[in-house]
Formats: sequence, structure tokens, C-alpha cells
Amino acid sequence: MQQQLDPLTAVTHHNPYPYYAELVAKKPLYYDEALGLWVASNAEMVTAVFTNPLCRVRPIAEPIPEALLGSPAALIFRQLVRMNDGTDHCPFKHAVSATLASVSAIHAIKQSNWWSGVLATRYLGDTPDQLADFVFDLPVYVVGSLLGISPNLLPQITLWIGDFVRCLAPASSADELERGKQAAAQLRDAFRSLLQAQQTQLPAGLLATLAQEATRMERPDPDSVIANGIGLLSQAYEATAGLIGNTLLILAARDELRQTLSAHPDALNNIIQEVLRYDPPIQNTRRFVAQAGFVAGQHMAAGATILLVLAAANRDSRANPAPAAFDPWRKDRRLFTFGLGAHACPGEALAPLIARAGIKRLMTTDIWPHIWPHLRSGVRYRTSANARVPLIGQRRDTP
Repeated sequence: MQQQLDPLTAVTHHNPYPYYAELVAKKPLYYDEALGLWVASNAEMVTAVFTNPLCRVRPIAEPIPEALLGSPAALIFRQLVRMNDGTDHCPFKHAVSATLASVSAIHAIKQSNWWSGVLATRYLGDTPDQLADFVFDLPVYVVGSLLGISPNLLPQITLWIGDFVRCLAPASSADELERGKQAAAQLRDAFRSLLQAQQTQLPAGLLATLAQEATRMERPDPDSVIANGIGLLSQAYEATAGLIGNTLLILAARDELRQTLSAHPDALNNIIQEVLRYDPPIQNTRRFVAQAGFVAGQHMAAGATILLVLAAANRDSRANPAPAAFDPWRKDRRLFTFGLGAHACPGEALAPLIARAGIKRLMTTDIWPHIWPHLRSGVRYRTSANARVPLIGQRRDTP
């Protein structure tokens, strides 16, 4: 086992996968004394936790992180469908899923292709130094445009989303918390204005569609619509940026994959799907035990925290044979990256589509041949306990 790694520090380690393999083989479910939580790592245990009715997405005693209380960020957080269970979750989750399902693949591809071209022109000239800006901005510009945000507001929205996402991290600094709270207030105001405009003007964007679906599900509260519209952007921000970045790292390390992609551009779809298993952008998630009982065969106390190591479950040979092999044409691939059950991520189709458009655009730029030595020189990862997002170059809003 790699020295000094734990399931949280492993997320941003240059190669956590030998450590994950040992967890799957020897510690599929165990209590980590140092971290003060249970850890589930193999496919069976992760599935059991995801599907256990005792498990919740937030602790019963702390539905909102204490550091956010009394702020606009708390107002958004408490209404996010992904942070609620029961009657506060199911109807609105259906509304969010129906809203995303209403987006035609053709329209999403058109938006992704358009914005990848605009951002490539903006950031990528003779060098890949601003590749990180391209990678992080693209998902927000695409999803923001689908929501109906005007192009002239997208640069500011992207900065606010970056600040908001950072303030949600458990290890965020005092400065990051303050910036995130301020950004949350700005986002709520911007989305409130957007929703009001879309309800009186045509054409309307996805935010108005979400409001319509919420009303149909008898959850018409505009504050919930606004919060979950912001939630769509915040979820896309890190996860899709990580998917693009991790795919580029795989291509940088494997000459044969780049050759295959050069000869068969459509192979990119398969490559991205395998990256989602092999080196996923979301490596961990948590569940909290609402009342004492058995979870995954183990009796757990009320209030216990369970860390689900999704990246390790993806590498379980019982879920995916020969898990250490990168196989774009893998049959019956099982992914834990987007979760399972009631809280499975509804953006499973959209994120790969945006990533594909971004990488295809990069393939047409003059910097494409220069990306590989740039990536091989060493990449650090965005500080996170859950998301594996490589920082390719220096992002303008990264300290």
C-alpha cells in the first residue's frame, strides 16, 4: 500500500490506483479511525450503501454545513435537490431530470461546438498555457447557455460559480468561504432576474423549463428553481472540467490512443466513457446513517459517516474485468462515477457530450501537438477531497 495515503488524500495523488486496488482487495468496508468515518470501496459495498434506505445525503443533525449558515450560500445549499432526501427530493429530482431530458442531443452538441470554438479562440493561441481556462469555462458556458444566460454575462457567472463551488468544500479557507458567500448572493440575484425574464419573454431557456416541470410536480417555489438552476452549473463546473482534463492526460500518456483517435475520431466517445471508469473526475461521495441499523452487513450507529470510494469500485474486477487495463471498447462497462439509486446524477449524458466537443475542438488547433509535452511535464490537481481535476496550466482565478 502506498505510504501515507488515505481515501481523501488519494484523490489528488498522481497515481492513487494501486492504493485503491488494495482497498478493494483487503478493506472493502472498514472504519478509518484517523478520518472518523466508514469507508466502502468495492462494487458490492458501494452498491449496498447507495441502495440502503438508512443512508442519507446529509447528516440529520446538520442539513446545511455549519460554515455556510446565515449566508446566501446556505439558502442555495438547503434547496439543492442533490442535498435532500424524501419529500424534499423525489418530486424535484423528477423535475430536474425531465428538464435535462428535454434538451435534444443536437442542440446540446451545437452549443458545445460553438462555445468550444469561441473559448479556443479566446484562450489558445500559440501555447497551451491557458488550457485550464478553456477546460473550466467550457461546461459553464454550455450549461449556462442552455439555461438561457446571455453571452455577455457568462464570463462573470463562470467566476461566481468557481467561487461558489470552492466555498462548498469542507476544507475551504476563510477567504474562500467569504468569496463564495458573496458569489452565491450574486448568483441568486442573476438567476432571479433570468427566471423573471424567461417567464415573460420568448424564447425561454432551461431555467423556465425547470420552473414549468417543478410546477407540474407541485413544487413551484421559485427559490428552489433558482437554487437548482445554479446547482446544474456548479455540478458541471468541476466534474466536466475533470473529465476533459483526465482524458487529455490519458491521451498524453498513450501514443497508441492518439494514433487511434487521429485515424478514427469517433473513437473519442469510447475513450471518454473509459476515462469515466479508469480515472473518473468524481472519486468519492458520502452518505450519512439516519438511524442505527445494518448497512452493507455492518451495524452502524446513527450519525455515522460513510465515504464511498467510487474510483475504487470502478476498478473492482467483479464489476469490470481486467480493471487496470484501459480498454475503450470494454463491454458491459459498469460505472459508479455518477452514483446509483435515487441520487444518481442526471447529467450523465451531458457531461461526456461537452467533453467530447471540447477535445474535438482542441484537435483542430495549432497547439494540439504541443499539449503532450506540456502535460508530461507534471500536472497538479485542484485541491479537493472528492474531485480529481487536473490543473493544466495556471487558471486565472486560481491562487
